[in-house]
Amino acid sequence: MATHLLSRKIQNMSESATIQMAQKARDLKAQGHDVISLSLGEPDFDTPDYIKAAAKQALDNGYTKYTPVAGLMELREAISSKFKRDNNLDYAPNQIVVSNGAKQCIANICLALLDPGDEVLIFTPYWVSYFEIVKFAGGVPVPVYAGIEDDYKVSPQKLKEALNEKTKLIIYSSPSNPTGSVYTTEELEELAKVISNVNDLFVIADEIYEYINFQEKNPSIAQFPGMMEKTITVNGMSKGFAMTGWRLGYMAAPQWISAACAKVQGQFTSGANAFGQMAAAHALQNEPSKQDYMKDKYFKRRALVKARLDKIDGIQANSPQGAFYFFPNVSQLFGRSNGKRIISDANELCDILLTEAHVGAVTGDAFGDPNSIRFSYATSEEKLTEAMDRIEKTLANYK
Repeated sequence: MATHLLSRKIQNMSESATIQMAQKARDLKAQGHDVISLSLGEPDFDTPDYIKAAAKQALDNGYTKYTPVAGLMELREAISSKFKRDNNLDYAPNQIVVSNGAKQCIANICLALLDPGDEVLIFTPYWVSYFEIVKFAGGVPVPVYAGIEDDYKVSPQKLKEALNEKTKLIIYSSPSNPTGSVYTTEELEELAKVISNVNDLFVIADEIYEYINFQEKNPSIAQFPGMMEKTITVNGMSKGFAMTGWRLGYMAAPQWISAACAKVQGQFTSGANAFGQMAAAHALQNEPSKQDYMKDKYFKRRALVKARLDKIDGIQANSPQGAFYFFPNVSQLFGRSNGKRIISDANELCDILLTEAHVGAVTGDAFGDPNSIRFSYATSEEKLTEAMDRIEKTLANYK
């Protein structure tokens, strides 16, 4: 294989660990094993019927052509109204860019803002793609770590200590993937005070899990004084509306940044699909409470999994306030053996869980925390119960 002929950029890019683990689980299933995959962050719910009906209507109405690069005006107006209704943020349609998923939004932003050597502070644990997107865009990713003792949330002091003259961008998610932690209004306000006082510094606020929040209404960092001109708010349809396969995300920012992102997108993919955008506009025009049945299910599943993890010796789990993940610290298991295998690290633990318990999880290494692993609980209570039974039984053999 002539892989040495590939670009340095692609050779230096890591494969997505979540996708890699999902493939391993599929391979085991193909061999006849009953595998419960808790690796992918995908809602197990189907897209609501009223959204599918809107897409069918859009097809019948002829929405089958190319769309404007930044998105159909109908959708951008719906997004603008959504920001006013849900976040008290005033973004005009020309400040909004619709993309093929929130991941493309983040890539567009990094390609538009970063020059080689620009540093990007990434609140850690982080979503796997942040790190690789920043590198690919020529930036230097700088993890800013907060552990389980801090509920995986970066303090203003840690942020201050990490800032320097090379820092151009900050990326965080709330509710968080992979930890499920949610920054409170007070916590974001304190972080905003630090950021607003630094010139030429911007923040990507990834709010893709906004509607899967078990506490207060999701606060946005852009709402605080001096932050509107510094914040790029990223969101999308995949999580809260169970629209993963529709590939629709959106961002809102100062108009000069949005224009730059549309310029990037115009050379790579152009606009997202037309009928899907019309369905997304219809979804956003409805009250968010229409999807509360999903959040209610996630809340019950969270309680189930938390109770079970708390009973397993060697696993330390926090109580996530949003999204649909647990990110337990498993370092107490390191060094334990069943006489044949040793749990040397989180990578080995995930392999043991997959091959022995037939449960797929993702190593914390992929998220910047080698002491943890990630479970998604976006599956049925029956499967979660069975998965916890298997994990408990398997780990009981390791002393």
